[in-house]
Amino acid sequence: MSIAISLSPEIEALLREKADREGQDISLVAAQLLTRILEWEARDSEEAIEGIQEGLNDFELGRFRSFDEFAKSQRTKYSFPTN
Repeated sequence: MSIAISLSPEIEALLREKADREGQDISLVAAQLLTRILEWEARDSEEAIEGIQEGLNDFELGRFRSFDEFAKSQRTKYSFPTN
């Protein structure tokens, strides 16, 4: 599949520099970068969903604390003022 995208001159220059450094075709470098970011985004979304589900499960099992307890622990942990 072939697509065309418009890049700012600055981004195009960075992409060309990377391709030159690696001795690769600019299209290949762009495809590799897009693949990496799309894979990262998918993993990040999965991890976020897993974290939310874990929190919901903990809540259902009664493993939670009040906001006041949380705030107190954060103030202590990070030496925040109490007021």
